[in-house]
This record gives sequence, structure tokens and C-alpha cells, in this order.
Amino acid sequence: MTTMREMTEEKNHLTGFSNEELAEFTLEIGEPKYRAKQIFKGLHERRLQNFDEMTDLPKALREKLNETATASVLRVESHYVSTDGTRRFLMKTHDNFPVETVFIPTENRDTICFSSQSGCPLKCDFCLTAKLGLLRNLTAGEIVEQIIIVLNDVYGVGEETPHGTNLVAMGAGEPFLNFENLIKALGIMADENGLFIVANRVTVSTAGIVPKIYEFAKLEKRPNLAISLSAPTDELRDKLMPINKRWNIEELLRAAKEVQKTLRRGERFTFEYVLLGGVNDSDKHARALAELLSKYDLQKVKINLIPHNSAEPLEYHPPEFEQVERFKKILESKNVSAYVRRPRGRDIYAACGQLAAKDSPNLIQKV
Repeated sequence: MTTMREMTEEKNHLTGFSNEELAEFTLEIGEPKYRAKQIFKGLHERRLQNFDEMTDLPKALREKLNETATASVLRVESHYVSTDGTRRFLMKTHDNFPVETVFIPTENRDTICFSSQSGCPLKCDFCLTAKLGLLRNLTAGEIVEQIIIVLNDVYGVGEETPHGTNLVAMGAGEPFLNFENLIKALGIMADENGLFIVANRVTVSTAGIVPKIYEFAKLEKRPNLAISLSAPTDELRDKLMPINKRWNIEELLRAAKEVQKTLRRGERFTFEYVLLGGVNDSDKHARALAELLSKYDLQKVKINLIPHNSAEPLEYHPPEFEQVERFKKILESKNVSAYVRRPRGRDIYAACGQLAAKDSPNLIQKV
């Protein structure tokens, strides 16, 4: 559990401070309250990671900030570029834990997939990140700083993005096991004086932390939700996603139903289904999935079908293309909206389920 103040090696990490916390901080160091707005805009709107670059602040204040605070705690260890334009950033925290972030460009929008934890505790059988285990939760500042680092790398420090940025909390970690820091970070990034990435441009993915799904449903300004399902029965989901032993499919879908009741205009709700060749991809599985959604009156949601992204030492493999299409058509015949997610960044271990702090120069191009 983190305190209100984010401390890094005895210095305040101001990137993780809300406007209110920054105002309190500036008063504590003997500065007028209005300086907080200048610092916030410098950190988030201009995306500066060094107080010395904030030349609109008096030199004495910049020196004071350097003594008591920091604007940056993450360092980029490696940076990889896929043949499809996807970029994977392997960063390290001040205490040397890995953080991975992925930039995914398309013609009409850019998406940044960020991490909420270093590693992950959930042990999903088909996910490479699970092999790391949980190293620690990321602070709100570390979550926000991932986005700043990526935007600056792609577009230059403080430069505008050509068509805005979408965020997905689908990197390493289970976001709902770091709920407070996640929601705080999203609030900071939504501020119109900063990054201004508002909730409807953000999707949070959970493996099924049921109590937090109910808490999420009550949020006034909330992002879009995606729930990783990946099996239509408890027996299979217990094996693939051990979190199911704590909250089974019935409990999960009842929570999903609560979210559906409170959907607002333009808000999206998605189930993710990782297709594993010969495991959960048969016609029978597709029909069972459609029946399950119908049972809980969840027909209005969409299903993202994700062909598995292979990686050693995982034993799974994706289905044949024809079976993926067949699975999709069966769902659609049952009035379930289904989409196949195109894999991005497989060659650099940037695709869904592949993030595990890998550094393999024989398989990826280092830049």
C-alpha cells in the first residue's frame, strides 16, 4: 500500500502527484501555491523529465526541486522496433525492477499498452509474464511516466501527437490488484492541463478480480473495461487461469452483469478470449461460450478473440487461421459480436502475453 506521497530514494516523485498534492507540496517548500500548476504543466503537458528544463520557474525554485524531488524514476534499458512498427520499451525502476511498455501505431490512432505491476502474481498458464511472478506494484508516477517516455521517444519532448493517444492497461501485471495507483494515474493523465488522455480513450483489462469489478462499476469517470475469460467452463478456466479458483465464472459474470447495467453512452465492454490451439478453440467451445453469455444476458458485449502468441517456455500454440475464423463465425451465428485481434510485435516479444523482460538480440533488433 502506498502513501499519498510517492517517495523514491527519499525524494518526492512529482509525476505521481495530483494537482492538490502538488499544491500542498509547493506550500511545504515555501513556494506560492500557483507554482504547482506550472510544475504540473511542465511535467505533463510539456512532458519534461528534468526540472532544469522548466525555465519558466525561477532558478532558485528549480534548485529547490532538485534537492527535494524528482521528475523521473524510470530508465530505458532497451528499446526494440518490430517489422510492423510496434515498439517495446524495457525500463527499470529505481530499485531495478523491470517495467515494459508497448507503442502500437495504426493509420488512425496510436495505442500505448502500459504495465501496472512489475511481473504478475496470477499464474495464467498461457502467459509468459506469469513466469516472473509478482515483483512489486508500480506507483501512480511510474504508470504515468511510462506514457511520457513513450510519447517523447516517438514524437519528441512535448510535441503534439498527430491524432491523440489511446491507452490500454494490458501490459505486465493485474491492474485491479493495484487499483488505487491505477485509478490515481488515470486521473492525472486525464487532466486537461496535462496529457489530457480522458477515460473513454482508456481500456483496463482484468483477469477477474471480482470485488474490484464491483468497485469499478461505481466509478463516475471510468475507463472502458475488458475481462479476460478464455474458457467457457470452470474446469478449463481453473487450469488456464487459476484466479478462477478464487472467483469462478458465475461470480465473474455476475460482476460483469453489474458493469453492463451501468454502461454509459459510448462506453465499451469487452471479453477477451485467448485462443489456444487444441485447448479452447473447438466448435464446441465456441457454442458453449455463446450459451454462457446468453445465460447472463451479456449478448451486447463484444468478444476479442486473441490467437495465442507463442513464446518459450510456453507449450501452447495458436490455432490454424481457418479455425479462428470458424470460431468467430459460430459466435456471430449466435448474435455475439466477435473480432479477431491482429497480433502486433511478436518478433520483439511485444505481443499479448509475451512481456517477460526478455532481452534476446538474436531474435530482435536493438536500436
